[in-house]
Amino acid sequence: MDLQQEELHSSKLSALAMVARGVIEENPGRLLASEAEQPPSLWAAVKRDYPRDACIPALVAQQARERPQAPAVVTAGTTLSYQELNRRANQLAHYLRALGIYPGVPVGLYLERSPEMVVGLLAILKAGGAYLPLDPSYPHERVCFMLEDAQAPVLVTTSRLARQLEQETAIPTRQRVYLDQDAVKLAAQSTGEIQEQQARAADLAYVIYTSGSTGRPKGVEVTHDSLLNLIFWHQRVFSVSAADRASQVTSPAFDATGWELWPYLTCGATVYLPADELRLSAPALRDWLVEQAITIAFLPTPLAERLIQLPWPRETALRFLLTGADTLRRYPQPGLPFTLVNNYGPTEATVVATSGPVPPVSEPLAEPPSIGWAIDNTSIYILDEALRPVPWGTPGELYIGGQGVARGYRGRPELTAERFLPDPFAQQPGARMYRTGDQARFLPDGQIAFLGRLDTQVKIRGYRIELDEIATVLNQQPGITASVVIAREELPGEKQLVAYVVTSPEARPTPSQLRTALAKQLPDYMLPTIFVRLEALPLTVHGKIDRAALPPPEASEILSEAPETGEADIESLAALPATEAAADPANAIEQQVAEVVCSLLGRPAIDANANFFMLGGHSLLGAQLILRLTELFGVQISLHTLFTAPTVRQLAACIEQLLLERLATMSEQEACSLLEQLQNR
Repeated sequence: MDLQQEELHSSKLSALAMVARGVIEENPGRLLASEAEQPPSLWAAVKRDYPRDACIPALVAQQARERPQAPAVVTAGTTLSYQELNRRANQLAHYLRALGIYPGVPVGLYLERSPEMVVGLLAILKAGGAYLPLDPSYPHERVCFMLEDAQAPVLVTTSRLARQLEQETAIPTRQRVYLDQDAVKLAAQSTGEIQEQQARAADLAYVIYTSGSTGRPKGVEVTHDSLLNLIFWHQRVFSVSAADRASQVTSPAFDATGWELWPYLTCGATVYLPADELRLSAPALRDWLVEQAITIAFLPTPLAERLIQLPWPRETALRFLLTGADTLRRYPQPGLPFTLVNNYGPTEATVVATSGPVPPVSEPLAEPPSIGWAIDNTSIYILDEALRPVPWGTPGELYIGGQGVARGYRGRPELTAERFLPDPFAQQPGARMYRTGDQARFLPDGQIAFLGRLDTQVKIRGYRIELDEIATVLNQQPGITASVVIAREELPGEKQLVAYVVTSPEARPTPSQLRTALAKQLPDYMLPTIFVRLEALPLTVHGKIDRAALPPPEASEILSEAPETGEADIESLAALPATEAAADPANAIEQQVAEVVCSLLGRPAIDANANFFMLGGHSLLGAQLILRLTELFGVQISLHTLFTAPTVRQLAACIEQLLLERLATMSEQEACSLLEQLQNR
């Protein structure tokens, strides 16, 4: 074993101990007073100083001066050096300043995961603005609502994405910056740093929208001070240096994106962006992490759970696999060459509030891994309904205080007052604590056991979902008189949304009609996969919906796609889960789609009219299906398409239409070549 291998091996062996030193020996939290004097369910913040006068743009600019040619952002086809990243961000920042952006003003960023996305985020901060990241995969109506609700005066995007957005709705911004169309104007801007007033610690750094129980998303406002606390804690605990290589895999509109970028770009490390298709396959992502020598990676919980079950080469450079955004149910097996770290934190607490290493185990444990201890300058309280500390080890509601608590919800003072309460346990005047709605208890060593939600909120694929938001949109549809949505867990970590609806006698909407309507307002991860018709929703003695009394779909009437009214449009799941009579694939496209579906579901054959989700498909399998079909036919299919066309026959019809549209734009020779390729597959 050579010196480099010895150092790598030693690093792996000491990784868990190093994290433990960071969060145990340095005391991740302390009791407010002696245990004899103070109820022990108050775990106060570790007071740890960090440079309060620092700012992300200045820290990145410093790296650009010290290591101008070092790689900052890397994708399969592009590498941005620190000098190039800083130069391009400065030019865009000057342009935004000229458009009137100043500290605290939100700026919409409507870009896919790319080096341009990173440039845009940094530029908005350099201009003093607060970035409002928008995912191009979101429904256009939802994107425009966020822009209007946040009152963002400027949108940074590309002409292609803007055209797609404007096909369905008007963009509610006065000014737009097109990174492609305005390239000449941007290139003419100064490459120097903005000398005018920069954003201060109390100013907004970003606004992130989350699902809202009232039927509309709510924007969480996070300040620079809260974000800096996260950055410096992360760098300290995980010993981040310029030699590190980190991954960025989450959606642009996921708050973890900032966690994947800023702790690394502010200290000279390199951030790698894997291709979208790699995020859908655990083995492929593992191979990419190994090949790119990634040293620190964050992955949403469902994906991380898949990776820790795979075999790993001992020579991998990966030191830490960070996970969070959902309940972790698995422990790593002994022998993994990296440390798994579980993290917890709502958007309202600046991404991470608690963190802790997960020990490897040989045999499954009854209790899931804990969510660790409070991070720097963060307080964790477990309280009863009267906001009194519960006895140590007793379940209660988890409250978060300290530096990471967000400012509140943008333009929602009533909701802010309801969820962000005065902190009666803090010493600082005006301190607030966030009411999470999560149930938890303290373990004997001070770690926190997450026990689930106290309300109907759920998480799917790491995204927070207020089920009442889906029901609110459902109730707006013609023919629906009442509805409720629940999440069923078919397999560990695989949740499925089921909508129970009461329909009017004169109108019986089909699942496709409902999904199409919902997809105009809700992202794909919020679309129900099964719709169940009830004569009436079960109620408690107090007149509230009794979710516990909802019948399982297997014993219920399932809405089908049949257009007739009456009982003919209702089928039992015990019967053939199809939209019509069973049918074989009718043409070559249907046959190819059926083969891909069979491969994913592990079936020898499939009915062309069978609903993908009712056959056991879920959103993660659906994403893989769309990826394979996109590669097979060479047309861009969205996950929304699967929710609105969930059968082989419907999917094939959509693909055929896309192929016809593509052929219409080709020359005769190109069209013949494409047809020949399709026939040979």
